[in-house]
Amino acid sequence: MHRLSPSLFKIPTDKIRTGYYTDKYFLRVRDILFADKLQSTVGYQFFPRKDAVICGLDEAIAILKSCAGYYRDFDRAKDLYEQLRIAQWKLQDAGAQQREKQIFKWEKQRTDIRHRLNMLWRSGWDRLQVYAAFDGRKAREDETVLAIVGDPKLFVHLETALLGAIARPTSTATSVDKVVRAARPKKILFFSARFDHYWLQATDGYAALKAGAFGVSTDANADYWGIEGIGTMPHFLIGCYAGNTGEACLAFDRHVEADVNRIALVDWDNDCVGTTRLILEKLLALKYPGKEISHDFFKRHAGEVVGAGRGKLWGVRFDTAGSIRDKSVKSRGKKSYGVCPELVRIAKREFVQWGCRSLKIVVSGGFDEEKIKTFEKLKLPVDAYGIGSSLFRNKIDITADIVECDGKPCMKVGRKKGNWSKLPRVF
Repeated sequence: MHRLSPSLFKIPTDKIRTGYYTDKYFLRVRDILFADKLQSTVGYQFFPRKDAVICGLDEAIAILKSCAGYYRDFDRAKDLYEQLRIAQWKLQDAGAQQREKQIFKWEKQRTDIRHRLNMLWRSGWDRLQVYAAFDGRKAREDETVLAIVGDPKLFVHLETALLGAIARPTSTATSVDKVVRAARPKKILFFSARFDHYWLQATDGYAALKAGAFGVSTDANADYWGIEGIGTMPHFLIGCYAGNTGEACLAFDRHVEADVNRIALVDWDNDCVGTTRLILEKLLALKYPGKEISHDFFKRHAGEVVGAGRGKLWGVRFDTAGSIRDKSVKSRGKKSYGVCPELVRIAKREFVQWGCRSLKIVVSGGFDEEKIKTFEKLKLPVDAYGIGSSLFRNKIDITADIVECDGKPCMKVGRKKGNWSKLPRVF
């Protein structure tokens, strides 16, 4: 196994080194240790508070590699950092107003200040021993996944950033792992970008793909993997064509690259089956211009416009709101709303009768681990699940503790040193 390159994470080294992202009490601890000239070596371990799929360790290592250490002159570094922040604000303002001369001026000044700040930095990475599991590994509650041995002055200011860098993707990976296992061998599409701040997309997408998701919806989600986001057509496109799903699909087909599978969103009119047929009829009309698309003609030829490539429909996505019932659903009661089992069964039955057995069905809207398990238990003909906000509901905390000091056990009551023997050393 290999680890991701530290440069991939775009670590904001100046901010982390100076403590911008650090809980204030850790900065005070650092100041105390330097003022007291304390010479000690501690053993420091990180562990999840629940069973989890661990992720974010490569980023934590990147933070340690670039930000463990100290400034040789803290007062001078603080002054330079304030100058750097002002230069960055000025640069952002000039960029927003597209003032080219000011952009060059402040970019040069920012680079100069950053160089002087870096010259004050003394790296501590080579004086640490770091042991870490690999991203994507399952870990039990309280199992050590990262351990650091060294002078605490070199890394005490990093605890806040390290914990967050592991906790967020671990929570995402653990949630994705659950739905992947529930749906297996069917695909999970990670459609969660819109439910949190865009700065987190790269981290979340990396964790989702590491946990087995088939695809992610934004290029930022896919950034660490060097791939691109994927996606079906949205309701937004249909709205731009006055609610005409068929015309929206034809526009999508005309202008989107031919190697992108055409997956139509068919719930705009709350008639997933009827809308799917309408789209297929429009595609047949393009294939057979001037031909009347009668019922018999449709049944004989509909399968010809199902599949991959331009002029064809690869699949349909059902995203019916949980507060309404699709027109084709006859049942009543709470379980008949939204994307329900009856809707999927009816749709598949119709597709088969049309000669479109290979038309894929993607479902989304309100799906979580339990709903996927229900669909799979019922053996419903779903080909992929799109999952959104449910993947962010469960959080997994990561905790860090000193467990040794100068080679001797040193921990608060209730804690113990974990088993570090299975953790590879990071060089």
